[in-house]
Amino acid sequence: MPEQPFPQRRGLAVIGGGRMGEALLAGFVRRSGPGDVVVCERSAERAAELAGRHGVEVVDLAVAAARARVLLLAIKPQDVDAVLADLAPYVDDGHLVVSVAAGVPTARIEAALPAGVAVIRAMPNTPALVEEGMSVVSAGAHAGDADLAEAEQLLGAVGEVRRVPEPQQDAVTALSGSGPAYFFYLVEALVDAGAALGLSRRLAADLVVQTAVGAAVMMRDSGQDPADLRAAVSSPNGTTVAAIAEFDSHDVRAAVAAAVTAAQARSRELGGSGS
Repeated sequence: MPEQPFPQRRGLAVIGGGRMGEALLAGFVRRSGPGDVVVCERSAERAAELAGRHGVEVVDLAVAAARARVLLLAIKPQDVDAVLADLAPYVDDGHLVVSVAAGVPTARIEAALPAGVAVIRAMPNTPALVEEGMSVVSAGAHAGDADLAEAEQLLGAVGEVRRVPEPQQDAVTALSGSGPAYFFYLVEALVDAGAALGLSRRLAADLVVQTAVGAAVMMRDSGQDPADLRAAVSSPNGTTVAAIAEFDSHDVRAAVAAAVTAAQARSRELGGSGS
């Protein structure tokens, strides 16, 4: 990722100070400093917390739109319609709206804003908090390559970014948006298994977490297919083969596929109904 500040006089407003909003905010501030970043947050207590922790100014929607070119919607899908209704009077076609609201299509956002506003739909994930996020971006009807590039630069502050056609966004949400939780779930299960075998939970957690970090780096840096990496540590009649056989006997692959499909379906529901 290029280590460079955001373009001059292109202020950023993060609208929503929840976990994802703060994860992105933290990365942006680390990259460019707090000077051109403002936050909109309804909870006074949470607003004070964000201001104190990140050194940013907390403002209302009108001030945010007046000062920032990029408006980042980091809000829950069920809050999108209400927030857009409040924001719309202050937005014009000079703004770039980047939404990370899961499942919400660009067309729904465009319909709530003045004509011609550029909208980018993005799906980051929570490792953005440690600048190891995975984000994807898709352009709405009025967003061009320059807008996509600006969104990529923005999200590049907190990890890797890819472009996808918008119809693939629900699948991305299911795979990488929710993906960190799947790995945390597996780590929980492995730690429980280690404790059941007589290890302390602290030791089991240390073993599993470092194993996960090392395995992830191997996959990223080696360029090898995960199946090949797995085969390399699966000696015939060995311990790994015995474990994999148990996974297969419980049809773990089918369970994973069903879980991701369920997440995709829920993403579609959230985008369609806002509920």
